[in-house]
Order: sequence, then C-alpha cells, then structure tokens
Amino acid sequence: MNIFTPDLENQFSCHFEDSACFSHIKNMVYTHFINMNPLFEKDIVYICIGTDRATGDCLGPMVGTRLQSTSLHPHVYGTLEQPVHAANLLDFIRQIAGRYKNPLTVAIDASLGNSSRIGFINVKKGGLKPGTALNKDLPEVGDFHISGVVNVGGYLEQMVLQNTRLFLVYRMAEVIARSILVAHLNFENDKNKQLIYANQ
Repeated sequence: MNIFTPDLENQFSCHFEDSACFSHIKNMVYTHFINMNPLFEKDIVYICIGTDRATGDCLGPMVGTRLQSTSLHPHVYGTLEQPVHAANLLDFIRQIAGRYKNPLTVAIDASLGNSSRIGFINVKKGGLKPGTALNKDLPEVGDFHISGVVNVGGYLEQMVLQNTRLFLVYRMAEVIARSILVAHLNFENDKNKQLIYANQ
C-alpha cells in the first residue's frame, strides 16, 4: 500500500469505470514493455504487492491471482494464496534477483489518495515505495508500476484499509489484470514475430 502522488509528465491515469480505461491501461503497459525491453531479451516479472488480510490492500494479490491462472503463465509473485507484503518483500526481491538476469519488473499495488481520486488506476514509469501509506520503510520496487487508488489517505490508514469496499477492489483488479494480460500477449506475439524474422 502506497500513497498516490500525481506526476503528470511521467504517468497515465484513468477511472476504472471509464469505458476506455481498459484500452488506455493496456496501451500504456504495452508501451512500457516496448520502450524498456526493445530487444525482447528480458523476462517480464510481476510483483503484486499486498495482503488478503485487509480488503483495501488485496488489489495486488487479486491481480496476481488472475495473472497466474491464465494460460500465459507469466512470472508472477504475489497472489491471494501466497501474498508479497511488508514482512516478506525483501525475501522475494532476493529470490527474483537470483532467478532472473536483469528482468523487467512490473509492480502492482493499492494506494490511498484524495477522495476525488478513488477508483483511478495509474501507470507510471519508475518504481513504487510499498508501505508508505502505513509509514513503513521498504525498498522501491519495479521498473514501472501500476497502482489503484482504493480509498482516502491521510488519517487512520489501517482502519481505512480494513473498511474499503471489496467490490471496488475487485473491479479495479479485474481491469488491471485484463489490461496486463492483453498487453503481455501482444508483446509475446511481437517477440515471436521478431524471432521468426531473425531466423529467415
């Protein structure tokens, strides 16, 4: 869980109920894939941060569970069954560093923000700092990240997380997961075309 701070130059943001949100998020994720992995040489690793013990903080694990259940079998860390959270984040970072050579990492996490921002999904270049909403000092994660504003920040954050509507989190996770999956599939198709072209 992090605190959402606007950065208009380096990020895209839209509300999950916007009819074009899925398409916009998909395109932004795909653009980051291409810009950060133009030679198709890096493994794409998803770090879905959060816990199923608080409804407001289960956005990441919900997305991770959806990603892991698909036929694409992307490299996913953080699911409802095995969440990545403050207590084990460093262990997973070390595990990923030992398993992959210079991967492209995508961090997914819930965030708190202004009341007018609830329901917005953000795609931003650079890492995110998990745990900032709860004043935890954790390492920055991700070459780019996707966050969803699930509730209001600024006071009694732990209570706010416990009282966030699960339906809101579920709907946002659904849009994020679908966007990632289609972007990932498009990227893999481009990668395969590149391999075929290179072998001709």
